[in-house]
Amino acid sequence: MDIKIHRNKELSIGEALIPVAALVIMLAFNVYVYGDEALSGSNQFVLLLGGAVAAIVGFFNKVSYHKMIEEVSENVKSTVGAILILLMVGALAGTWLVSGIIPSMIYYGLQILSPAIFLPATLIICSIISIATGSSWTTSATVGIALIGVGGALGFNLGMVAGAVISGAYFGDKLSPMSDTTNLAPAMAGTDLFTHIRYMALTTIPTYIITFILFIVLGLSVDVTGNVDIATLLTDIKASFTISPWLFLVPVVVIGLIIRKTEPLIALLIGTLLAATFAIFFQPHIINKIAGVDQMTFQSAYKGVMNAITGDVVVATDNKTLESLFTSGGMKKMLGTIWLILCAMVFGGIMDAIGALARISHALLKLAHTTFGLFAATVGSCLALNITASDQYLAIVVPGKMFAKAYEKKGLAPENLSRTLEDSGTVSSVLIPWNTCGAYHAGTLGVSTFDYLPYAFFNIISPFMTLLFAAFNIKIRQLVAEKNN
Repeated sequence: MDIKIHRNKELSIGEALIPVAALVIMLAFNVYVYGDEALSGSNQFVLLLGGAVAAIVGFFNKVSYHKMIEEVSENVKSTVGAILILLMVGALAGTWLVSGIIPSMIYYGLQILSPAIFLPATLIICSIISIATGSSWTTSATVGIALIGVGGALGFNLGMVAGAVISGAYFGDKLSPMSDTTNLAPAMAGTDLFTHIRYMALTTIPTYIITFILFIVLGLSVDVTGNVDIATLLTDIKASFTISPWLFLVPVVVIGLIIRKTEPLIALLIGTLLAATFAIFFQPHIINKIAGVDQMTFQSAYKGVMNAITGDVVVATDNKTLESLFTSGGMKKMLGTIWLILCAMVFGGIMDAIGALARISHALLKLAHTTFGLFAATVGSCLALNITASDQYLAIVVPGKMFAKAYEKKGLAPENLSRTLEDSGTVSSVLIPWNTCGAYHAGTLGVSTFDYLPYAFFNIISPFMTLLFAAFNIKIRQLVAEKNN
């Protein structure tokens, strides 16, 4: 991945921080006014206003309009793959609902996953899938959606469920050799993949154990059994859908394709088409209702499936608990998330073009006088770039390039840097609403970033764990020791 870092010698740290401060203040006020509705459009415009503030700073420092637009164009271009995946996830969610795949997962999940073990079980399930696929995005788009449905049916706060899904998804994403960020971090730091994974496990495993314990405690402390009649839910699900274990063939095929390193976009497209076919054979009554006909024809089947893929679909049920679970927005639902990503890329592109991102990273680097200071500066840079550049790849690439020599000068092995990049850059991206990862997971799971953030324990603890290891000099590998071995 070729990512340029623009520098501007005339830009002071104060000037570089003006757009950041303006954006944070405007977003805070906007969320205060709009609450959960802030992501419906107002936050997107605030990001554009932040970009305008950055552009004004750039004009004062003689950065051309053309240069800023060119960098914005490059940033938007880099999100094309993510946007296409988002659209396909919307299509997948629609067909997986009308085919009965998600209702079947909820039906069997309600019988297997009791409330007491649901949250830790969700963490483990998502961890396994993410390690196998190497993708937190695929995990959320497949089992994550189903587990949100099961959790909602059990009466859990969906923020808790999403926190468990994301914690498991990012644990697997970090440790899987098939993950793009797990390959990118050692490449930027100058170490090899498996050295990086083994060394990263030293901080990742303790973080995961703490996360697992927290979800056990949370699961035991939350009373949801008194509000949910499981038997009634099971009856009502069967009344609306034809439930069959054969429907699980579709998610098995999709996960199998990902494990075999099929491109996620292709795997999701295949999953969508298979589910659409299953919908026609397993749920003809639902397809007929969506198409507005009594008897299925080729045209009505096509219309019913296409409506599920592209737009709003509601499967009728008298059960209020299931009402929201049997609703899908298809590709249309993802347009708000795509809008957010595009606006975030405008802000990040202008910040990069005026040299603000490089200036902020350089200022943090100057504060790194000690080994702990160097680790703290790396964490700070990753967090700052996830907030300002709105992209986890930039949060790995830029600090990786900026800090590699500094780690070498302090006699630290490169895996120290690669581990810190992952412990902070990769996992914190999903906690920022306007970051591509935060926007994606919120849109896919149907839970706002601010709702799941307090429960994304793995993602919150990871940066602190890496700083704890640095502060007490735990497993900090030296270059000299490495050479002697």
